[in-house]
Amino acid sequence: MGCLKNILRAIILTLAVVGFLAIGGKELIVSIFNNYINPPKEVVMERAQKVGDFSKINEEFEIEKAAGILGYNAVIAEHKASGQKMLVVDSGNKEFLTAEDIKSENAEEKLYQAINKIKYQAMSVDSIKVTKHGTMSSYGRDVPYVKFEASVKKLPIGDIGGIISVAETKDGEKRILISANEKNKYSQLISDEFFAKIK
Repeated sequence: MGCLKNILRAIILTLAVVGFLAIGGKELIVSIFNNYINPPKEVVMERAQKVGDFSKINEEFEIEKAAGILGYNAVIAEHKASGQKMLVVDSGNKEFLTAEDIKSENAEEKLYQAINKIKYQAMSVDSIKVTKHGTMSSYGRDVPYVKFEASVKKLPIGDIGGIISVAETKDGEKRILISANEKNKYSQLISDEFFAKIK
């Protein structure tokens, strides 16, 4: 008798699944999954507003993601023509890098310490070298940055170049600004243009 019950349950379950798929259930599930992984632009921009005002960036840039990454709120953008990536991180109360660290003579050591605080299994920095100190505009203020070159493991490109900066919002909250590309393709002009538009 128990075997017959199990067979009937399996038949009913099979018919329910077939019926769900017949009325478009597969498309519904795929749509929900895609909206979760790749939400509509309006949702991404709404999430990005938690980190800053990105409404003034021009069409050359695309906000790809705005979500929690490694316990931090972050916005990832790309310069469409060059593939250069920009990352704006709201570190909240977990301050791992400061403007003073960026300005200091031992900025390279401070970057290593910050990298060690953020463990990310998908990539790891093998070496990092600070090549220049400078300033740029972001969040309506001049902010310090360091230009760097790094060797990255577990990514197909290997060597990257870019900048790391720390900005402060009008509310006194800290934002880590990172822009990077393949070492020989990095452009400071692209970084300056993008970060200057964030308020």
